[in-house]
Parts: sequence; C-alpha cells; structure tokens
Amino acid sequence: MDTYWAAVAAALALVVIPPVWSATRHLVTLVHEAGHAVAAVSTGRRLNAIRLHTDTSGLTVSSGKPRGPGMIATAAAGYLAPAALGLGSVALVDGGHTPWALYAGLATLAMMLLYIRNWFGLVVVALSGAGVGLLIWQAPERVQDFAALTFAWFLLIAAPRTVLDLWRHRRRTRTKTTDADILARLTFLPAAAWNLLFLLLTLAALAGAVRLAGLAA
Repeated sequence: MDTYWAAVAAALALVVIPPVWSATRHLVTLVHEAGHAVAAVSTGRRLNAIRLHTDTSGLTVSSGKPRGPGMIATAAAGYLAPAALGLGSVALVDGGHTPWALYAGLATLAMMLLYIRNWFGLVVVALSGAGVGLLIWQAPERVQDFAALTFAWFLLIAAPRTVLDLWRHRRRTRTKTTDADILARLTFLPAAAWNLLFLLLTLAALAGAVRLAGLAA
C-alpha cells in the first residue's frame, strides 16, 4: 500500500506543479492522440497522420465516412483515452501483470511512430518509447511497478484536468474546432453536454481506480 500512496503522490505532483505540468502535459497529449488513432483503426477508418505540437496540442487525421459511429468513436476517444489507459494499467499492476501494461504501451508507441508527421512529435514518441523500453529490459520488478503505477495515476488525475481545461478554453475563445464541438456536429448532443460527459467519465475512472486499489479504505 505504501507503493500506491507514493505513486499517487508522485503523480499528483506531475499534474499540480505548474512548471512540471507544462512538460508532462505532452504525455497526456500523446495518449489523447493515441486514443484517436486506435479508435480510428478499430472502427475501420484509415489513419493518415499524427502530430504533436510544442504548445501541447495535437492532431490526428483519419479518412473514412464523415459521419456515423466510427467518426463519433474516433472523436470521443481522445479525452477518454488517458482515463481508460490509467484505469486499465492500475488493474494490470494490481493483478500482477505490470509487463503486460508496459508492452501494450510500447506497442502503441511503435504504431504511432509509423504515423507521426512532425519532428517534435517524433521526438516525444521516440523518447517515450525509449523510456518504456528501459523499464522493460533494465529495471527491476519493483521499479517497473512503481513507474507503471505513477504513470497510471498521473493519467487518471490529468484526465479530468484536461477536460476542465477544454471547458475553460471553449468559454474563453468560443472555438468550434474542439473534440466536443466536432461531436456536437455529429450527434444530437451539444458540445457542453459532451464536455460534461467527458468530465463524468474521467472522474468515474478515477473513482474506480481508487476503489480497485483500496485507497479509500
């Protein structure tokens, strides 16, 4: 249990300390765009390009039907991917399957390398892959567990923060290009409803991880 609390404390620091968050936010963007990419491929869309930008924004381009379930799933996957990956990783580590979580992450990064179309994105993905590779082949089991848990809790805590950032961004700029706005054009739900749904689902994932790990006891 001490390992869990240490991982949660480290993850919280990665999210709440402004200078640190300005750097770690790129990892959330990476997972966000990976979510779009995996959803696109899983629903039969053609994945064309992934870009990660220095301002922590990103872009995933896929082709296929402009409307329908595949496009909706692809648009919705971005903000939900960090929470889903975080919850799944906590479950794997808790079940004694940390290597599975690490190999899944490495496989996803390898797939992303094939579609990265800018130098900054290439650097972020390559460095992330190198870090995961070192954990798999060089780190002892306890270090793997701690690193996997820290990253999992980092994603779980960061996921609702990025959704709140989306809410503030939409109120401040009145932009119509966010994932929530795209989903509003694809469905009968307004963008604000999608934003709220993202928040509820990411908070539910965080609560589920807390319960799974027994941290609320």
